[in-house]
Amino acid sequence: MKRYSVFAVAREAARHHLGWERAWRSPEPKKKYDVIIVGAGGHGLATAYWLGKNHGITNVAVIEKGWLGGGNTGRNTTIIRSNYLQDPSAAIYEKSRSLYETMSQDLNMNVMFSPRGVMMLAQTQHEVRGYQRTAHANALQGVATEFISPQRVKELCPIMNIDGPRYPVLGALWQPRGGTARHDAVAWGYARACSAMGMDIIQKCEVTGVRSEGGKVVGVDTSKGPIDCDRLGLVVAGHSGVLAEMAGFRLPIESLTLQALVSEPIKPCMDVVVMANTVHGYMSQSDKGEMVIGGGTDGANNYTQRGSFHHIEETVRALVETFPMVSRLKMLRQWGGIVDMTGDRSPIISATPVEGIFVNCGWGTGGFKAIPGSGWAMAELMAKGHAPLADAFSMTRFREGRFIDESVAAGVAH
Repeated sequence: MKRYSVFAVAREAARHHLGWERAWRSPEPKKKYDVIIVGAGGHGLATAYWLGKNHGITNVAVIEKGWLGGGNTGRNTTIIRSNYLQDPSAAIYEKSRSLYETMSQDLNMNVMFSPRGVMMLAQTQHEVRGYQRTAHANALQGVATEFISPQRVKELCPIMNIDGPRYPVLGALWQPRGGTARHDAVAWGYARACSAMGMDIIQKCEVTGVRSEGGKVVGVDTSKGPIDCDRLGLVVAGHSGVLAEMAGFRLPIESLTLQALVSEPIKPCMDVVVMANTVHGYMSQSDKGEMVIGGGTDGANNYTQRGSFHHIEETVRALVETFPMVSRLKMLRQWGGIVDMTGDRSPIISATPVEGIFVNCGWGTGGFKAIPGSGWAMAELMAKGHAPLADAFSMTRFREGRFIDESVAAGVAH
């Protein structure tokens, strides 16, 4: 694999960019692999990458029924933060955030990580108390956050109206090292690195069945024929329940659409990420000048990747009071992603009732920010059978009553 650098760009410019090689190979599947990862999104590719990088397991296939990064990895608002209340959540998200900081160098791909800072607005007295509690918890967890005043909020984001009649800004939980990254580049970088290690990335290859013998996985049936394996990782976000059913067990998740939109491009006016949980809207400005806006999930379970106008209207209406300028913008495009929700709004990184099958799912609305840490934990779990970052997220916690309740901690009714 040729390294990307300023010298490589200059060299290829001199010869009309005719010397660039494909970023990753697209081979036909072999008959058997040590490990098969189903799902070529950020989490699946990160799992494969860390299997090779940390554990030396490179006889790996990543199979995808669509195209690489075509699911939630390419359908989110790219926010990265780790200011969670519960200890297991803070640990895995902070690991992820720290890996984002060096990802461009590690993968030799500019993922455009921008630690511009993330603030979560407190617009009720209940939220003030909740975020102050979270700030104290983060201090104990080693996560750098602080609760800031309304005046400091206004300094960081001048376009904000902090004196709204219904939802005035009473402060915010501020994480200076949070931010955003380029979602497509994250998937491309991991894919390129996996391919360079000899792993096979197989697109347009739909899993139609999971084969097991004596309670142990032996392979999968796909649209490109049967493929055998010793270990199988299911990392397919909103379709996790479908794959689990093929394997013969059930997951405590439900799938919903999470929508987002961007405005027409405008001049730079906002260099932080703002989340307003009381009205459930969040916004940042992209490098192209678009205002990137997200909100809550649909009210009914579904598998669609289309947005709905009424939900977009609700999200924008909620933000107009805090950001009056939004009312003057035109929407450029909207989209939806299929997210998988658990009852406690925390993920599942776990072994399953079928020996050799592992599952990584249930990230809900927080999947993109967790990609590198999730892959790190899932790879260690698949390689060793346990992982410190993953142990608390076992699917057995629902039977044992060990919930990691981030739905209450977030204060968001999604």
